[in-house]
Amino acid sequence: MWRRPLRARAPRPCPDPRRSRTQTPGRRCWSCGAPLAAAGPDFCPSCRALQPPEPRADFFGLLGCPRGFAVDVARLRQRFLALQRSLHPDRFSRRPQAERGFSEQHAALINHAYRTLRSPLSRGLYLLELSGVELAAGSDAEAEPGFLAEVLELNEQLAAAHSGASLAAVEGLLAAKQEALVQEVSRAFEQDDLHEARRLLGKMKYFANLEEKLKEKKAPS
Repeated sequence: MWRRPLRARAPRPCPDPRRSRTQTPGRRCWSCGAPLAAAGPDFCPSCRALQPPEPRADFFGLLGCPRGFAVDVARLRQRFLALQRSLHPDRFSRRPQAERGFSEQHAALINHAYRTLRSPLSRGLYLLELSGVELAAGSDAEAEPGFLAEVLELNEQLAAAHSGASLAAVEGLLAAKQEALVQEVSRAFEQDDLHEARRLLGKMKYFANLEEKLKEKKAPS
């Protein structure tokens, strides 16, 4: 039966770090009391004290990329490394205790944001979360006997694989299936069809679990 695609609420535009921000009454620097911008900045424009990270920072805005499933991974890493350098706790070793604590919070947030966005699966799940859609424990993939049979067969192949060649063969199969799913998920998000994106990400989780089993089997004992 045809279902109307689940539409996302219009997302807030990602902040552009190159643009100046207007000041917002009530938000002030913890150190000197100067008014701060509506979102960010990381440093007070008056005394240059490091400010605490935003409680619910948008990972896409934090890493300077448009909100969407398709991302430029190379640019994402460049932005991550630049932020990591400028906000690393070692740079604040001689600053007040508050700033040292804020730098540790920023470092943890930047690492978490990068880990989330660099992986297609976690990036897709994060996009669903931003749209108020959760991937339930019992996903739609469980209603597809053909897909579950395929996963079972791959599990059996992985269990039977012991040589380097047989493990590499399973690894190649999983990589090909994940790449195909990435393309399908990308199209679903482009069409704003969150039902389909959620269904496909449920499939992707199965293959991600198999990839973890493969890594464990390849790891030296």
